[in-house]
Amino acid sequence: MKPARFDYYDPRSLEEALELLQKHQADSKILAGGQSLMPLLNMRLARPKVIVDINRIDGLNSVKSWNGGISIGARVNQRALEREKQVAERLPILREAAQHIGHPQIRSRGTVCGSLAHADPAAELPALALALDAEFVATGPKGARTIPSDSFFVSYFTTSLEPNEILTEVRFPGSPKGMAWSFLEISRRHGDFALAGVVAGLAVDPGRRSITGARLVCFGVGPTPVRVKEAEEALIGQPAGEKSFHAAAEIVSRGVDPDNDVHASADYRRSVAGTLVRRALLQVWQKLGGK
Repeated sequence: MKPARFDYYDPRSLEEALELLQKHQADSKILAGGQSLMPLLNMRLARPKVIVDINRIDGLNSVKSWNGGISIGARVNQRALEREKQVAERLPILREAAQHIGHPQIRSRGTVCGSLAHADPAAELPALALALDAEFVATGPKGARTIPSDSFFVSYFTTSLEPNEILTEVRFPGSPKGMAWSFLEISRRHGDFALAGVVAGLAVDPGRRSITGARLVCFGVGPTPVRVKEAEEALIGQPAGEKSFHAAAEIVSRGVDPDNDVHASADYRRSVAGTLVRRALLQVWQKLGGK
């Protein structure tokens, strides 16, 4: 199929782009990498009257150090997560997880901020943003505002961005001291969206071998990525090992509320989410030197 007719603009400044969004509001869509937008246009699932291409705007294509972590501009593609040295040094979990995002051709065009703004609940980057306490910088006619990750994702393909705002930057702070991470997902084929997945973080007292910090975020199991705080709290103070990880996995399986669809049943996703949590925690424990 071909997309419905639309007007195309390629502004040369952020101010010009914002003027277009302010004028056309919900009738407009932003084009960066286009890996999510173009299929929607071609299948006519999205019918904007105006496309605003931000690829000629300077200042949106940088990866910079920020608060022990990194900040990523709106034009930075997902391939940069694998190639940028400071990503590997500061937040290696982003590099590890990036290899699960589509395929190299998709990652070479698709942008980090574009995937986050698209807010597919089965996508990897929203879950990573929630797990790592990312901050989102939304720029609109009245200037920039910062949105915490736990307020950014609202529902299926819906964020707290206003129609006249652009997600100009996402900021990932440095990982909490002593915390190691693991990323696991299951999909029909490598590169497909996940049927279920998990981002797991763990910090352990090296002397007592007790868990001092935990982070568990599941994706593909609801309208947004889900941080399972009950399971995190159950881990704190417990000895690291199979018993406590299995208990956390059971809480996750009971706590998530996925839908049935043509790809998998809700019961399957609940079971898989728990299994992935247990496996991910074991992987993190091994990274920390546990056995």
